[in-house]
Amino acid sequence: MRTGVWLVGARGSVATTSIVGALALRAGLAGPTGCVTELPELRGPALPSFAELVFGGHDPVLTPLAKRAETLAAAGVVPGRLVAALADDLAAVESDLRPAPVGGTQADRIAVVVADLTEFRRRHELARIVVVNVSATEAAVTPHPAHADPAALAEALAGPDEVLPPSSLYAYAAFTAGCSYVDFTPSTGARLPALAALAAERGLPYAGHDGKTGETLVKSVLAPMFAMRNLAVRSWSGINLLGGGDGATLADPAANAAKVESKQRVLGETLGYQPQGDTRIDYVEELGDFKTAWDLITFAGFLGTGMRLEFTWHGCDSALAAPLVLDLARITAATHAAGRSGPLPELAFFFKDPIGAPTHSLAEQWALLRQHVTRLHAAAEGSDVPAE
Repeated sequence: MRTGVWLVGARGSVATTSIVGALALRAGLAGPTGCVTELPELRGPALPSFAELVFGGHDPVLTPLAKRAETLAAAGVVPGRLVAALADDLAAVESDLRPAPVGGTQADRIAVVVADLTEFRRRHELARIVVVNVSATEAAVTPHPAHADPAALAEALAGPDEVLPPSSLYAYAAFTAGCSYVDFTPSTGARLPALAALAAERGLPYAGHDGKTGETLVKSVLAPMFAMRNLAVRSWSGINLLGGGDGATLADPAANAAKVESKQRVLGETLGYQPQGDTRIDYVEELGDFKTAWDLITFAGFLGTGMRLEFTWHGCDSALAAPLVLDLARITAATHAAGRSGPLPELAFFFKDPIGAPTHSLAEQWALLRQHVTRLHAAAEGSDVPAE
């Protein structure tokens, strides 16, 4: 099942690490550590293999992919030996990267993206394409009347206004071109009624938002623990320090606010109430592609006895995110092949702010994911499986 993975933000750290990782796996130069789809519980015939993934994408930056990979190697994000060994493969991917369209109306830009996706599918004889947004975090979307109706949106896009944020423009283009869509960022993406209607009309699945890679991953494990033990969380405060392009983007107050909102939602929805405290994100250029998060939790036990828990998370965001990008592309492609359309709450395991998810508990999300992928494998093998 030859599958295209079209990355929005294709020259960024997460995209470059994803591409290097997939090429290394295909060449047998690295193991699949961090790839959830390679666990025995999820591995199976429905998922396209790493060798069947073909990469392309858009980016406003024109720095060669190999140069970006060398920069990440110098920063300790990817092994330098892999970048050297994969030079020819990186050059081949480079030929499928396109500059992000600019100018004209949004309808004009969408037409360019659709044409690029269509040509990518034709050139590589792809069964399907998954468009994955790994670009910079956007500010919260400004409401527009056209967001509610596909016909009104199509008309508005042909006018002079910037009706859609970039993430939603790419979702619109993906659905128009017959591609599924995954938003790994906290941006708006497909989360507009008109885009949901367009996806349903075209029979396409989509998933998001905001990949769960660090501090929020830990929150999604700890918060259910407090809830199940009937311990009262009084406060939960976190400080995130990060560098790199993501950190620089989040230095903008509007983008920062969108990210913080995504990170905080897990607590209120898991505990059933919102404890005191907040999450703060600070840009520290010196940290580069690495980040540190420190959380302080105060809670009360039996008879009101006060207690506290602290944790510190040191991680490399690109190395944590990249295998999840590959997982999401493989599962979404298989879901599309199985004829499923609309939002995919079964993929909540991967996201901070998942679409339509019934729970923020990582254990419960894992169970939903396993059930979904098991059904995909059974269908691929021709077995009878209960309907979802």
